[in-house]
Amino acid sequence: MSTLFIVATPIGNLGDFSSRAVEILQQVDHIGCEDTRTSGVLLQHYEIDKPTFSFHQHNEHQKVEFLVDLLNQEKDVALISDAGMPGISDPGFLAVRAAHQNGHTVSPIPGPSALTAAIAASGLPSDRFLFEGFLPQKKGRQTKIKEIADAEITTVLYESPYRVVKLINGLAEFCKGSRWVCVAREITKKFEEIDRGQLSEIVERWNAKSSIKGEFVIIIAGKDYEE
Repeated sequence: MSTLFIVATPIGNLGDFSSRAVEILQQVDHIGCEDTRTSGVLLQHYEIDKPTFSFHQHNEHQKVEFLVDLLNQEKDVALISDAGMPGISDPGFLAVRAAHQNGHTVSPIPGPSALTAAIAASGLPSDRFLFEGFLPQKKGRQTKIKEIADAEITTVLYESPYRVVKLINGLAEFCKGSRWVCVAREITKKFEEIDRGQLSEIVERWNAKSSIKGEFVIIIAGKDYEE
């Protein structure tokens, strides 16, 4: 049977793209992309010329059948997202499930991950952690923050630059100021920043910023963690 390759792509620095990932993308018959324009830059950089098709959160349900049809035609397919590993807070789950259900091989090609990079650089406990991805923007957001405040293990979140200060202030409403937090921004990129400290310090620093840009990973230590 055909193979669906789940290929991790750079989260910023193109130098993090593995030679194996390049080799796989050069070998497959088709490449599904979260955004064909974004992926086009990466593929052109590595001189990869393969048919591409869009596969993102707004068309994932419709494109699964198309992807499975390719596999059924004995075509090998690679799935990539704009950054990181498909299926981890990105489209991909439905494709992988459908490939399994139709008897095809699924092969992960590991690589850059904002999740693991951030928690490794945070200096906070990582033997056990809860990954929540992006919190709800409105309904259920406060409930989730309260759950994080009561969590005994480290919690990892993704957040946009437009809501990161709101998130930090929301944490401060329910967590002690002594809670340890790490704000990781633009990992592997030119303006990479790993800001670690107690919540009261983090709140003060980030509320004072006049302009906030970039992609964020927030790591919150368990409520009983002390240094």
